[in-house]
Amino acid sequence: MEGKKDLSEEQGKYLLSVARKTIEQELFGRKAQEQPDDLPSVFRERRGTFATLTIDGSLRGCIGHIIPQESLIDGIRVNAINAAFRDPRFPAMSKKDWERVKIEISILTDPEPLSYSDANDLLAKLRPGIDGVILGKGFHQATFLPQVWEQLPGKEDFLTHLCLKAGLKGDAWMNGDIEVSTYQVQAFEE
Repeated sequence: MEGKKDLSEEQGKYLLSVARKTIEQELFGRKAQEQPDDLPSVFRERRGTFATLTIDGSLRGCIGHIIPQESLIDGIRVNAINAAFRDPRFPAMSKKDWERVKIEISILTDPEPLSYSDANDLLAKLRPGIDGVILGKGFHQATFLPQVWEQLPGKEDFLTHLCLKAGLKGDAWMNGDIEVSTYQVQAFEE
């Protein structure tokens, strides 16, 4: 990750356990556990985070903050709850979903504007599997995490689906007047 220190595998696994415990506490009405005092300082840094939930390989919820709004650990908690219970595309998670759900968390770099001259230049500058992309025009905006490249590996398809997600025409990216920013993630999954 550019500019900020990568998390260790152990730290990523800890944050995954925090996400799972947070959803479990909400789902089953259990009391939240106390946070240890000796957490690594990286967990207190303000970073963008996403929580993605899948069941049997299908998306079940994905919500996050591109721009940091809280500490890394608090962002994981908030977005785990939001992905499980507040993603408007899905009903709130049920107890029967609990054993089948898989959790992935993404820690984001700060987005950087991507300057480009035309559609071909935009296509040339995108890095599939590396860049998360934020696309916007006016009040319309959407993002795809870098992991979405696995489902949409073609740059044209990726941008077309992202435009549609933003509420724009699928070919809006070809007009050269779309604002584009990119970011990278460090992802951990169960």
